Amino acid sequence: MNGELIDRVVPTRYWHALDDGRVQCDLCPRFCRIKEGQRGMCFVRACQGGEIVLTTYGRSSGFCIDPIEKKPLNHFLPGTPVLSFGTAGCNLTCKFCQNWDMSKSREMDTLADAAEPETIALAAASLGCRSVAYTYNDPVIFHEYAIDVAAACRERGIKSVAVTAGYICPEPRVEFFKWMDAANVDLKGFTEEFYHKLCSGHLQPVLDTLEYLVRETRVWVELTTLLIPGENDSDAELESMIQWVVEHLGPDVPMHFTAFHPDYKMLEYPSTPLSTLTRARAIAIKNGVRYAYTGNVHDEDGESTYCYGCGQKLIGRNRYRLSDWNLTADGRCNRCGTVCAGVFEPMPGRWGDRRRPVRLRDFVA
Repeated sequence: MNGELIDRVVPTRYWHALDDGRVQCDLCPRFCRIKEGQRGMCFVRACQGGEIVLTTYGRSSGFCIDPIEKKPLNHFLPGTPVLSFGTAGCNLTCKFCQNWDMSKSREMDTLADAAEPETIALAAASLGCRSVAYTYNDPVIFHEYAIDVAAACRERGIKSVAVTAGYICPEPRVEFFKWMDAANVDLKGFTEEFYHKLCSGHLQPVLDTLEYLVRETRVWVELTTLLIPGENDSDAELESMIQWVVEHLGPDVPMHFTAFHPDYKMLEYPSTPLSTLTRARAIAIKNGVRYAYTGNVHDEDGESTYCYGCGQKLIGRNRYRLSDWNLTADGRCNRCGTVCAGVFEPMPGRWGDRRRPVRLRDFVA
């Protein structure tokens, strides 16, 4: 029943049996090999009855209405509210995780709310949300649940947003992103050493996902990099990353450079100064990125969108609240006519910077 927590597992597709009695999960590049009764690194995919199942279908760590800019997405339906939710677990082990209480949780009690896909779609529509975001932890690990929610949302005209690290194998990647309308992908750093040391992962699968999204889908993509002092914030690494983005993804993909604050297993590190973010943004613009932003700080200049043709401020932002709006109905600069890349409606939303928790037990599909 909607709103009541129940134990529920669903079968999955991306796995194969091994000769030694174990099964291998083929959803992400971790390729966990597990025995009967064991869980993968992500915690939510387990071996039961000789197959991989998803153990958290229909269960969430909670639902909340956010501004879409908080994902962060600055070029996808600006100013509109998005119904956000996640589950437990993650397939990376980032030592700097800012949502570690959910993404690193291995306790089912973290999953404090429940809803069927149709109920989430109904709630989003009833609450005036233009989209639903799969966030807080990486939605690729609850692949089946996210897809079912996205399908239900699509039937009601509600868009789907994936906030993800992009750590997923090619075949499930195609199925997953077929149902997504926008994605903010964490490009956590630009060296294999960074991914190995701080995330227990690899860089190349993330780059592969990014190229797939931009070249082979119609998903709107924005990138976020959390800049950690002394780890991934050098001029050399930023130059390499930004040049790769422009060459392989193009100049229209927005890049968000956001501030780290001490958390989880990196409490000894200092917070990222604003000067680091503005330096990264300047390097991006110098290398041809048309839309570069600062985040997790108060920086109206770094939060706002500018026309790369004439320099006019197209969308003014003060944290998550919009001010200036100088786009035409078809998404062009109203001064020079240059197209602003993105997914825009004739007028912006007016949700502002509100954050509203929601209990889905109030909605019945």
